[in-house]
Formats: sequence, structure tokens, C-alpha cells
Amino acid sequence: MAVPAHPSLFVSLGVGALLAWRVYGRIKRAVGRQKFSKGRAWTTVCFFPVIAVLLCYSTLKLPNATLALVGGLVVGTGLGIYGLRLTKFESTPEGLFYTPNAHLGIALSLLLILRIGYRFFTSYFGDAAVAAAPTAGFVQSPLTLAMFGTVAGYYVMYAIGLLHRHRVSQVSTSPETS
Repeated sequence: MAVPAHPSLFVSLGVGALLAWRVYGRIKRAVGRQKFSKGRAWTTVCFFPVIAVLLCYSTLKLPNATLALVGGLVVGTGLGIYGLRLTKFESTPEGLFYTPNAHLGIALSLLLILRIGYRFFTSYFGDAAVAAAPTAGFVQSPLTLAMFGTVAGYYVMYAIGLLHRHRVSQVSTSPETS
């Protein structure tokens, strides 16, 4: 006789499928030439800091987790600056195009994917205490928070750099007014 699947398993599978779809889109964008999108850059600049602040607030009673998140943000910011230096930009009449460093973007995405996958796996096939509260485990895990901070810091800094580069390219291509 087969054991019926727990409803939370279906929710997790759905969330996993959604994450896989978004990760595929993220990695696809990380390997090729892209047209600059001001809306996407501003969404990144606004969304990730809000999530980071909420996570930081939820870990205030866990100093190791808070330090891991902040440390990840610092490392990610440095990687974002490095990634911008490796990015190839081209201004065309159609707009600003850029080609990010594929290795850096894919490595960061895979790092976070593997950690989230590990957390899902351990929450369903590992310790019963983790399975009882998988989201609490996410917020309490310094390694997971450090990885999230690294990815968030990278994407926010990268988006700020893209916005800056777009502004500079707009100024340099506009006709001079005297």
C-alpha cells in the first residue's frame, strides 16, 4: 500500500518548479548580450535590499546569522564591482547593451541554487526538527544567509552600476546645449 504524499510536498514541488524556472531565466541572461532595462535594474535595486532588511530584522536575536548575512552582502558588493569591470558595454542607436561575465553570474546563481536545494532536501529527507519548521531553519542558517547576502549584494551593486553606466551613456550621446 502506497503512503499518501503530504500536502506540503506538493507546495514545495511547486515552489521548486517556480524557482527552477526563474533560475533558468537568470542563468540565460547571465551568458549573453542583453539590452539594458531600466525597470529591471530599478526592481533589483529596490527588491533585494527590502528582502535583506527583512531577513536581517528576523535574525537580530541570532548574531551569527546576522553577521553571515551582512558579510555576504559585503562580499557580494565587491563581486558586483568586479563583475562590472568584466562587463562589456556598447552604446548603439537602439540603446545600451551589455554582456556580463558569464562565469561569475553562473557561479553565483548555482551557489544559491545548490544551497536552497540542499535546504529543501534536508527539510524533507533529513532531520525531523528541520522538517517541522523549514523556513525557520532558512533564517537560522548562517551559511544560507551568507549565500543569499552574496547574491543580493552582487545583483544590487551590478544593477546600480548598470544604471550609472546608462546615465553616463545618455549624457555622452545627448547633443550639447550651449
